[in-house]
Amino acid sequence: MSAALRQGRAALPSVDRVLRDAGALIDEYGRALVTDAVRGALAARRKHAAPATVEATLADSAASLARLMRQSQRRVFNLTGTVLHTNLGRAPLPEEAIAAAVEAMREPTTLEYETDGGKRGERDDHVAGWLRRLTGVEAALAVNNNAGALVLVLNALAADKETIVSRGELIEIGGAFRLPDIMARAGTTLREVGTTNRTHLRDFATAIGPSTGLILKVHTSNYAIEGFTAAAPTQQLAALAHQHDLPLVEDLGSGTLVDLERWGLPHEPTVAEALKAGADLVTFSGDKLLGGPQAGLVVGRADLIATLARNPLKRALRLDKVRLAALEAVLRLYADPDRLAMRLPALRLLTRPMAEIEVLARRLLPTVAAALDGIAAVEIVATKSQIGSGALPVSLLPSAGLALRPISPSGKAVEHLAQTLRDLPIPVIGHISGGAVVLDLRCLEDEAGFVAQMTLSALQGGEGGAHAAGVGG
Repeated sequence: MSAALRQGRAALPSVDRVLRDAGALIDEYGRALVTDAVRGALAARRKHAAPATVEATLADSAASLARLMRQSQRRVFNLTGTVLHTNLGRAPLPEEAIAAAVEAMREPTTLEYETDGGKRGERDDHVAGWLRRLTGVEAALAVNNNAGALVLVLNALAADKETIVSRGELIEIGGAFRLPDIMARAGTTLREVGTTNRTHLRDFATAIGPSTGLILKVHTSNYAIEGFTAAAPTQQLAALAHQHDLPLVEDLGSGTLVDLERWGLPHEPTVAEALKAGADLVTFSGDKLLGGPQAGLVVGRADLIATLARNPLKRALRLDKVRLAALEAVLRLYADPDRLAMRLPALRLLTRPMAEIEVLARRLLPTVAAALDGIAAVEIVATKSQIGSGALPVSLLPSAGLALRPISPSGKAVEHLAQTLRDLPIPVIGHISGGAVVLDLRCLEDEAGFVAQMTLSALQGGEGGAHAAGVGG
């Protein structure tokens, strides 16, 4: 052992000595965590032969405990320009849904209990009634997401059989999950027909045989094929399927219950439209255009829904009481369509007027420019927001934002600035474009909270701040 290492070890207090003065930390975090933190702090000092007092060791331990106990999933400001951002949690919930979820978390509920007669109930009944009312279907059920809904449908209705799908609809969703892989896991055999850009009704008709379980139509909500294209309409596929006594299932992905054109948005096929065209079952998400919590919804024929409900996978994919409470609260809002855009955050953000966003940008400009004085030039820019989560991928919404252009000539200055904003106590998430960090303001409703973040000393070159990251040169 070197003399320096021996000297370093001698200059360190013992764990027990540090713990005698760690009462405040122990009260906050508990003795076990504090002991581990103290040992870690002393080990780090010992590794580098660095002496430390009890006070310094306590400070190191407090910092490591704060990092350890910081909540991993935290609130952020979504200024990316993508409203339903998959990585940031998709649809923000309305206050009614939040209140319902909190009550369900806090107390026992009638999740599977009927107060009328005191019998066991069915958890899907809390949302099935509203789905029947809003779509006109015979029956409905809910599972944990739309991929789960599709797996359940395929396994219950087409296990060990073929499922016919257009080659142009073999989609891949986020995380590299592909429809053919989902079908294989569900136990059905993919029978793809047609070509990437053109599939006709006769292609489906030719593929039908004794092994056919169902026909699946998939709404390509996360991409668009233009040009020389053809696709068999739902109405024609339904007639063909019923002629052969087969169910037609349509997966709408981020499907919506209302016609978005009412609020000036591009048209997205609604659940009611698919059902009216003849689909026997329709699957769609709860946390995208619907504006609710993560869920996969299946609506349609009562006999088919009953078959799905009896499948063992249904229990594995079922929703818990908290998400069911939130989903029911969201569905209730749809009963008052005249106030839906005001009360449903996802729709409110999608329909936010351009003029309102521009006024917000002008109001924020002086504050943000002052906060970044000497770090970045700030200007108002026109932007294009996107809906996100695979919905209407080529439809962009006019918006406005702030472009933060670093003053430093460093080639990595813009990346450093973006990281500095992400390092704030409430991370500010924008996107990089044209050498600037662009903050699209469409989704900013907590103006005061955003201003508080942008005026923190961290942006003025404190530890971990913009200057420390190299933005200020």
